[in-house]
Amino acid sequence: MSIDKESDIAANLQIGPTTLGMVRIYVEAEGVDLPLDFEPEEAEEIAEELLAAAKLARGAAASSGGGDGAGKGGKASARSGERSGPKGGGRPRRD
Repeated sequence: MSIDKESDIAANLQIGPTTLGMVRIYVEAEGVDLPLDFEPEEAEEIAEELLAAAKLARGAAASSGGGDGAGKGGKASARSGERSGPKGGGRPRRD
């Protein structure tokens, strides 16, 4: 699957801090519970990439007439294959 390929797989996405000072991106889909922990600096890099991608997506949507404004807030529904973490993925959950 590539980043630009549509998918019918839906997932819930939650983002928040952990008690160990990490930032957790938690992905939940049918049969998948995936906690990804990142150092705060890594999380900031991901945030910058998301903002840059959103800017590009707005431009693409404006030129094609698309875009619905979905996905705002701390808990979002996301399609699969959008982000696996910096340079190959996040760290496993630390309990």
